Amino acid sequence: MTTIRLTAAQAMVRWLSVQLNEEGERFIPGIWAIFGHGNVAGLGEALYQAQHGDLAGNMPFPTWRGQNEQTMAHTAIAFAKARARRQAHAVTSSIGPGATNLVTAAALAHVNRLPLLLIPGDVFANRRPDPVLQQIEDFDDGTVSANDCFRPVVRYFDRITRPEQLLSALPRALRVMTDPANCGPVCLSFCQDVQAEAHDWPEAFFTPKVWHVRRPDPDPREVEEVAALIRAAQRPAIIAGGGVIYSGAETVLGDFARRFGIPVTETQAGKSALAQADEMNFGAAGVDGSAAANAALAAADLVIGIGTRLQDFTTGSRALFAAEAKLVSINIHGYDAAKHGAISLVADAGAALARLTTALGDHPAWQVDAAARSAWLAAVESKCAIPVLPGDLPVDAQVIGAVQAATGPEAIALCAAGTMPGALKLLWRPSQGGYHMEYGYSCMGYEIAGALGVKLARPEREVICFVGDGSYMMANSELATAVMRRVPFTVVLTDNRGYGCINRLQRATTGGTEFNNLYKDCTVEAQPEIDYVAHAASLGAHAVKAASIDQLKAEIAAARDRAIPSVIVIETTATPGPGEGLPGAGAWWDVAVPETGGPAALRDAYDRYIANAARVRLIN
Repeated sequence: MTTIRLTAAQAMVRWLSVQLNEEGERFIPGIWAIFGHGNVAGLGEALYQAQHGDLAGNMPFPTWRGQNEQTMAHTAIAFAKARARRQAHAVTSSIGPGATNLVTAAALAHVNRLPLLLIPGDVFANRRPDPVLQQIEDFDDGTVSANDCFRPVVRYFDRITRPEQLLSALPRALRVMTDPANCGPVCLSFCQDVQAEAHDWPEAFFTPKVWHVRRPDPDPREVEEVAALIRAAQRPAIIAGGGVIYSGAETVLGDFARRFGIPVTETQAGKSALAQADEMNFGAAGVDGSAAANAALAAADLVIGIGTRLQDFTTGSRALFAAEAKLVSINIHGYDAAKHGAISLVADAGAALARLTTALGDHPAWQVDAAARSAWLAAVESKCAIPVLPGDLPVDAQVIGAVQAATGPEAIALCAAGTMPGALKLLWRPSQGGYHMEYGYSCMGYEIAGALGVKLARPEREVICFVGDGSYMMANSELATAVMRRVPFTVVLTDNRGYGCINRLQRATTGGTEFNNLYKDCTVEAQPEIDYVAHAASLGAHAVKAASIDQLKAEIAAARDRAIPSVIVIETTATPGPGEGLPGAGAWWDVAVPETGGPAALRDAYDRYIANAARVRLIN
């Protein structure tokens, strides 16, 4: 057997560089790195060698520098999502705080079922220098390190304590990341002394490999059961989730919906599987849902979830669907397919819809409520076009309307947490693939790093990043990375002087209390006056403040000609007035209300809470 003598880190990098997807691209085209002790001498040296290729003829394996471990990983996650899980990035950190900074990002990828390879440095396997700098010591278990924090938030965890363990650990990692059912983050906790150890590796280990994504067919019995339910239904409705996009089943979904006259509603992850202009797209489902979508779901006697994990925002905390309605869940993972007592159809979304189309044969199409859809779209158009009166600050709908009017049909809107995701889900009218939302984990600080990842994945499309001032303050430093790499995208920074979204939720669930969310309601000596334009400019971005909606439109158009990120700051109101709310039909969201204490308004809020809770479908 022919062998090659390499360090464990060199072997890892070489192996990763020859793992391919079905399009012949590297599944992991590069790695994000912040070096420190624990990865600089081992993996860092290997990556330095790989930046120019290697003697075996492999192309360079690039290393990208970020500003924070969490946001580097957010960029990687956004890239994977924008590539529909057909590619992913790796991220490496030092031990200690560098590694634990990655835990939040790992949880985000886990919730959203997205591939991510994390390679944090770890303690010495030989334990000779214990305790090493930044080492967390477990007083009762010598095998534990800080990296054990990853165990509950990744799909696969492995601690590399000997070089030859990579022979099994690396293929297992790629198996998880390319498995559509179990897809998620992987953590290879790489002991720092092992990274630098040499080993004689079988040459065959570095043979290029193509990873094929399974598209499993459903069980014929499940197909027939679901087809029978559809035939018997009078008012079916579909909820399309992210699994439709990851399956590449957008066209199949549209054809199925039109063939049988079934309205399609969307989750945050599933939005833009169908273009908004598609006649079967009734818009957002659930708590942040449209009037047309929620009316269709509330009236449905059969709800068909496709590629959705049926989160509480989608189901209205299990109170949106009629008590007598039947629920079907088409999902590639049995765990998700069985939620809420659903009749399961475990399969790839595209394969399942194809088999159902055949099984239903010439079943006549239902008549969709086109008038309801038209009325909702008219309400969206009207709400987004309301002029801002002199002296008033715009609301989110007016900002979204202005941005939509100033962008081309191929624009991708991106956001993550706060009020804006609900507004975008309701109001943004994308072409297919024109929407990117991190709402599974609803993680503040994702937005700017995510925009960088999306633009890297889709350089041909305009990327518009919506971010509130609160989320911007949490994580903005990857703006500098985008400037360094000349990756252009547009940031629309809405400044409502605090955490406006959670302030509204607090008011609704506490009888009107406002505390510790907006700057004006904090126990501080002075209100901060933050110059976001100056801050963004200091990171190298082009930055400007829009004094009006018209100026916002003009700046959106001007940003397209730049090779660096553009940040447009616009002040908005944190407290929309009467008639300024969203034109939706928001379903109930279960947020616990105090049972006693407080003013009469709190007692009224609790009474409403109890009334809504009584509508919940108590099926697990």
